[in-house]
Formats: sequence, structure tokens, C-alpha cells
Amino acid sequence: MLDQGAPPQNRPRPPGSPGLGSRLMRRKPVERLVAEGGQGEGGSLRRSLGMWQLTMISIGATLGTGIFVVLGESVPKAGPAVTISFVIAGLTALFSALSYAELAGSIPVAGSSYSYAYATMGELVAWVCGWCLVLEYGVSVAAVAVGWGEYLNELLDGTIGVTIPDVLSSAPGEGGIINLPGLIVVLLAMVFLLGGAKESARANTIMVIVKIAALVLFCTIGFMGFKSGNYSDFMPLGTAGVSAAAASLFFSYIGFDAASTAGEEAKNPQRDLPRAIMLSLVIVTALYVLVAAVAVGAWNWKDFEGSEATLAAIMNDVSGQHFWGTLLAAGAVISIASVVLTVLYGQTRVLFAMSRDGLVPKAFGKVSKKTGTPRVNTVIVSLFCAALASVIPLGKLVDATSIGTLFAFGLVNIAVIVLRRTRPDMPRTFRVPLGWLFPVLGFGFCAYNMFSLDSITWVVFGVWMAVGLVFYFLYGMSRSRLASAEK
Repeated sequence: MLDQGAPPQNRPRPPGSPGLGSRLMRRKPVERLVAEGGQGEGGSLRRSLGMWQLTMISIGATLGTGIFVVLGESVPKAGPAVTISFVIAGLTALFSALSYAELAGSIPVAGSSYSYAYATMGELVAWVCGWCLVLEYGVSVAAVAVGWGEYLNELLDGTIGVTIPDVLSSAPGEGGIINLPGLIVVLLAMVFLLGGAKESARANTIMVIVKIAALVLFCTIGFMGFKSGNYSDFMPLGTAGVSAAAASLFFSYIGFDAASTAGEEAKNPQRDLPRAIMLSLVIVTALYVLVAAVAVGAWNWKDFEGSEATLAAIMNDVSGQHFWGTLLAAGAVISIASVVLTVLYGQTRVLFAMSRDGLVPKAFGKVSKKTGTPRVNTVIVSLFCAALASVIPLGKLVDATSIGTLFAFGLVNIAVIVLRRTRPDMPRTFRVPLGWLFPVLGFGFCAYNMFSLDSITWVVFGVWMAVGLVFYFLYGMSRSRLASAEK
């Protein structure tokens, strides 16, 4: 007879019940993941997105604060060699994007890398990956929102000659009480998302077109002030500076995986998701390298230190008038808002998938029959991100986002290798070329960039992981749908 008075961890297991190791490593079959696609509490997600919308979601989530704002913080770390930093970060993203494309075509579900890990490496690893995605998406929304406020002030100054005072546009510790613009843009994105995925995708497409036009305009004007002498001292801070900048600039590439979170709302996910992921990364990388090269050519790298709304400031300096900088600021305000919209979308869909598996509360999985969206989920996540954006400085948010993303991307590369070994005959609409080479390189690049981040970022990451594991062992492990099926 079992000793019911003993602590749970000390009670003997009933005959035939799985041990702790088996429970932590239980995998969710791919067929079950796909079969449950779109299903939520009280309703289902709607399949309304084609390849064009998926590509725009991916570009919308990627192309934004990374180039409009973080460029100004990265140049002082690497000097003109920041262009190499972009290439290193881009290669890291490329290898991981190839792995994402293979898995998205094979397992087209909303959970992104969380679901891929669940199918290949077990529940505990899936939870860790999902928890990293919460850090990646949730914190990056806040970081992007903070950057949005800088360009909003530039736009207001250039049009009506008034700016939002620092006390209402800066985080505590940076001269302010609350970052009101960051708070507002997250809440606006929430309103769009509550209207439905198709409607949000339409608004995002318009904003993506505006942001690409804004960056092309910057390159056109900025090239007029190009000075080859600005590249004379190409690597003033050595390879360490290039590595540090690359680790921060990886923030610029997160978001291409947002398309994979739309797997349960895509019309033809097996065909369209891999194409959308790869196409978006090619477009974004080309724009990043071009804009960075022009920016460093137009300004001495030392002038980037402490600059805000950097691209607009360069245009004002090169043209000698504020009109072009104001026009770019207007484009940036619109385009950065699209990042908030699409990354917030990705966060809600990851939590939707985790809720369906029982690892987070059911509220995150409830779907509105009227709009086909997880409304409660969207409101909770939006309020959380808005709170972060209003009180935490940009730099801290960027590095915290990067380390969570790199960890999740590393797991995706491993998942490709595992799934090829365990399910070699499973249909794949896209395969990473050269066998295991690219996934291994992808994992290596992710690890390299993670170890280039400072110790404080690692401490924050460690605390975040510890909190996540406590939540899993106290809540998720016992409420897992797979656990219920074993009883």
C-alpha cells in the first residue's frame, strides 16, 4: 500500500508508472501536434494567411528597431567593422533559418521552436525552449517599443517643434518616470491583434512597405555624404569589439521565426512557411548590410556614441536640412510599430500552443469565436510587455532578448538533427542542405554569440531559467496533457 502521507517526491511509484526521467523526456508525436493545429479552448484559429502575408509577418517582425536604433548602440562597440558584425549575426540567423524552414514545413504549428523541441527532445527541453521564447518575444516587444519612442520624438520635433519630455519618454534611471510612447504603441498593437489575424496581417503589410521605402530613402540620401576616410580605422576595438557588437546585433535578426508561429493560420503551411522564412531573411540581410555600410560611411564611428534616432540624425547632417530626417522618422514610427505588432503576435501564439499542452494556464488557449483570436492571451501579454516597455531601458532589453533567442535557435538546430534520426522517412517540403553540417554550424554560431554577451546578461538569463523551471515543476509537469494521458 502506498504511503499517502509521504511527500510526493518520496512516495513509491505505482507499478508501471513512468519515472521522473521518463516524464521529463516524454515527447509529443508529430502527428498529434499537426492534428491539434488551430484548436483552442472554445474555438479555433482561422487559416487565412498566404505566402505573401507570411513573408510580410517575418519581415515585419525582423526589420525595425535593430537597424533604426540598435545600430547606433553597436557602432561604438565595433567601429566601422560593425558591417562584419552584421554579417556574423546574419550567418547565425541564416543557419538557424534553414533549420526553422525544414521544421516549419514538417511540423506546421503555432508553437514554433517550442513545438519542434516537444516533438524531438522531450517535454522539459520543450518547456525550456518555450520559456526562452517568452523572453525573446515578450522582452523584444518592449525593446522595440522603447526604440519607437525615440523616432516619435524626432518626428514631433521636425513637424510641430515639440517633443515629449524626458520624464514621460524615458525609463526610471534614465531621467524619466515612465516611457509613455513605449506603453502606447504596445496597446495600439494589442487593439489590431484583437481584430483578427487577417486584419493584422493587412495592416502589417502596409507598414512593411513603408519601412522598406524609408530605408531605401536613407541609403539614397546617406550615400551623398559618404566619406571613404571613415573606414580608414576599420577595426579600432579589435575582434572582441566585433564579437560583442554581433551578439547585440543578433537582436536585429530575431523575428524571422515569427512566420513559423503562424503555422496554424496559414492556408498552405508546408509549402509557404519555408519559403516565407528564407525569402524574408534574404531581404532583411541585404537591407541591413547596405544601411550599415552607408551609415558608417556618412558618419565617423565615434559620432554614434549616445546618438538617438541615429538614421534620422545622419540624414539631417548629410542633407543640411531637417526635412529628410523628419520624413525618415515618420517612416520609422510606422515601421517599428509593425515589429511590435508582429512580435506580439508571435508571443501570443507560442503561449497558445503551450496552453493547449497544459503547461501554462488555460486562459492563454481560449479562442474568440467571433474573431478567431486568443483574446485573453493577447490582453495579458500586451499588458505585460507594455509594463516592461514603460520602465526598463533599451540596452538591458536588447541583450536579454538576444540571449533568449540564441538559446532557442540553438535548440532548433539540434531538433533538426534529432528528427532526422528518429523520423528519417517523414515528409519534408524543405531540407537543410549538406546533411548535418549547417545545423551543427548553426548551433555553434549561437553558442559563440551567447558567450560574447556580458556576465550581467547571463545572470539575468540564469534567474529567468530558474523561475521557469520552478513554474514547470510546480505547475506544468503535473498538468501536462501528455501526463494526463499516461494516468
